[in-house]
Amino acid sequence: MDRNYPRVTVSKKCERFIKDGHIWVYHDEIRAIDGSYENGDIVDVMTEKGKYLGSGYINDHSKIRVRIISKNANDTFDEAFYRRRIDYAIDYRMTVMGDDFSSCRLIFGEADSFPGLTVDKFENVLVTQVLSLGVERIKELLFRSLVEALAQRGHRIDAIYERNDVKVRDLEGMEQYKGFYPMDGLRTDLGGEVEITENGIKYTVDYVNGQKTGFFLDQKYNRRAVAKIAKGKRVLDCFTHTGAFALNAAMVAEHVTAVDVSQTAIDMAKRNAALNGFENIDFVTANVFELLTQAQAEHRQEWDMIILDPPAFTKSRSTMHAAERGYKEINLKAMRLLPRGGYLATCSCSHFMPDKQFRKMLFSAAADANVSLRQIECRQQSADHPILWGVEETDYLKFYIFQVV
Repeated sequence: MDRNYPRVTVSKKCERFIKDGHIWVYHDEIRAIDGSYENGDIVDVMTEKGKYLGSGYINDHSKIRVRIISKNANDTFDEAFYRRRIDYAIDYRMTVMGDDFSSCRLIFGEADSFPGLTVDKFENVLVTQVLSLGVERIKELLFRSLVEALAQRGHRIDAIYERNDVKVRDLEGMEQYKGFYPMDGLRTDLGGEVEITENGIKYTVDYVNGQKTGFFLDQKYNRRAVAKIAKGKRVLDCFTHTGAFALNAAMVAEHVTAVDVSQTAIDMAKRNAALNGFENIDFVTANVFELLTQAQAEHRQEWDMIILDPPAFTKSRSTMHAAERGYKEINLKAMRLLPRGGYLATCSCSHFMPDKQFRKMLFSAAADANVSLRQIECRQQSADHPILWGVEETDYLKFYIFQVV
């Protein structure tokens, strides 16, 4: 078919990159542009020999100059095209999440061929984040399609809340803001909180002021895995945020201590504990590094299980080595605090820390602590955050449970 889109010719290196599965074109890989365009328009990406590689959104403001949305030269980017993509994403979640569909990630950016778009479903509220200009320009179509597609499947949506209050939007030439999205049939007067149930535990999600979209859905089944191990144990949950790991453990543990540096997060975690009637849990507002250091200095061994779920210590390759030192420090301290036969759940949510490097760090920490690690489980993010092979950025969560021996 005739192609009427501007043509972007890329280097041979970028050609190999795209053929291997990736969908980003960096600005320094572009060799020529033929045709006029506005930022956010669709362009065709071509090899130096004129062969079609894919089509995507172009943005001169971004280091990622083109974000590919299709590698099919027969695609036309009309409303029907985007509705099919929405249907694929929803049907996939309904299949892989089953009874857990009520609260899950509906759109996971590049993994769903919607680069820069995140949509989380918390019961009857959708919380969205748009980080690419191409998606920003068609979001009304996408949001309407999402609401209609969900309604057809028996899931009513009452409101859409935009969490576009992130610095990445500055790099894309877009303003930062947050607020309810106005759409016919949707409400814009909700209070900003919604109650969800995950693994049988109730949570209040603050999607207006909470981190990212308000709740970390990707650890859903990792929290369940922790609960299997925590029965009858004294558990320390570090970086508890709003208490998700701690509450899963509290269902079966003797006692849980939950720690976070954010008083706001601790306050929400306390609310969540009260919502479930848990009394075998206490909360500490403290810097985790300092708390672990003090506990080690005092030779305390009061926990049978320690959970480490830190924020991403690195958001770029340039800081990976510093981040690795941070990961090693907390894991080393945890290993030294645990008795022989104790249990450690540890993870990293940064894709810049590859699994091989994370495992190497854990092995080094165990050697320094003079312990061995008996691996119980090796896990990743839940299936509503699918990993698209060839796009390493979608493969980000490493999660391990060990017995320390």
